Amino acid sequence: MEQIGLEWQPWQPEKLTVKQITARLKRAFRDGFSNLVVTGEVSGLKAAASGHLYFSLKEEDTVLPCAMYRQNSRLLKTPLKDGMMVQVRGSIDLYEPRGAYQFIVESAEPVGVGALQQAFEALKKKLAEEGLFEASRKRPLPRFPRRIGIVTSPTGAVIQDMLNVFARRSKGIEIQIYPALVQGQGCVEQVRAGIEHFSTSGWADVVIVARGGGSLEDLCGFNDESVARAIVACNVPVVSAVGHETDFTIADFVADLRAPTPSAAAEMIAPDVTALLEQLSSMDRAMARCMRHALVTRRESVFRNGVERARSLLQRRLNRFAQQIDEAETRMEGTVKLRLWALKMRYQQHTLELFALDHRLIFMQRRERILRMETALRDRMQVMLSRHQLRLKSLDGQLRQLNPTRILERGFALVRLEDGKLVRSPREVKKGAVVQIRVAKGSFDAVKK
Repeated sequence: MEQIGLEWQPWQPEKLTVKQITARLKRAFRDGFSNLVVTGEVSGLKAAASGHLYFSLKEEDTVLPCAMYRQNSRLLKTPLKDGMMVQVRGSIDLYEPRGAYQFIVESAEPVGVGALQQAFEALKKKLAEEGLFEASRKRPLPRFPRRIGIVTSPTGAVIQDMLNVFARRSKGIEIQIYPALVQGQGCVEQVRAGIEHFSTSGWADVVIVARGGGSLEDLCGFNDESVARAIVACNVPVVSAVGHETDFTIADFVADLRAPTPSAAAEMIAPDVTALLEQLSSMDRAMARCMRHALVTRRESVFRNGVERARSLLQRRLNRFAQQIDEAETRMEGTVKLRLWALKMRYQQHTLELFALDHRLIFMQRRERILRMETALRDRMQVMLSRHQLRLKSLDGQLRQLNPTRILERGFALVRLEDGKLVRSPREVKKGAVVQIRVAKGSFDAVKK
């Protein structure tokens, strides 16, 4: 018997190009993850110039990248924003240029306030009830601070912008930076430690807590209760310079002064030395003119009364004049400081008044009220329409029951004379008279015999 030999063949892997494997993944995503409904918290929202929206849906420590194209984003009834909890419908797709998957959102509806926003509002209400936002507990900033402590990241544009402002306005001010993370894990602990360091060391005259703008998630370290209480407990005034002008954090509300941006904080704190020097120089020139005028006047007296007497008199008067100048200089310096401090207080008061007149919150409340009224009106109209539809159906049924043609369909007939009068008795029809008989599906004539 002949034996057949089997030759072992090694397994050969399938060879694919990058485009081929990407195309397979795209089909797999499209076939297996289409028409899905996902609920999560909006984070890192960005609106492109094209009208497309790019954001992430967050749930605890898990993030799903999302994209909502212009033709769908323009149909949103409620604009998306960071921290909003939404329910979105769409499908998973693969973005081939980056080889990354993303959820293509077709529609989105809010389902409540996000966790970060809820925590922010709850803490804001709690601290406000304790009186930590009251203007009466806010401390004035020193007019001419010599040492400034800054709690921020030592790298990035924020600290560089602030240092440039300090260098331009007040070169003699000492700056000490406490390096701290301004977002992410460890941010709260490091920012709080920086504030407590300047509070206990007594080195700084004023403390600035600063970082650039970002989403609600990025700024959550400055919405922490322990950071807010560290600012309140600080032994020196604290300026909050967190985010952009439209960003508000709990740190802004409890700080002694809120600056719209980090650079603005440096402008508000650092005195303009150049302007002060110009003012002092002008005062010095005025006093010099007074001295020259007085010397000319006294010189004539010297020649009239003799050299010795004039010298003695001049010396006494010069000494008295010098004392008067010293006293005037002291009073002037105090007046200038008092005036500058009063202007600073007026500026801070106007700033607080402007914040109090911020109508954005009122507009938001009115808008929510209009939306609630619109929903209630729509529900009420729906109830009224349903009620009228039921009544219409009922009347239609009654009308059908009263329709005489329904009776004819059961075999009855209507008999009329030639003049159209209904026949109710055989005696009304004479012999040989022609009558018209109407049944359910037509009519015909008949002759009485």
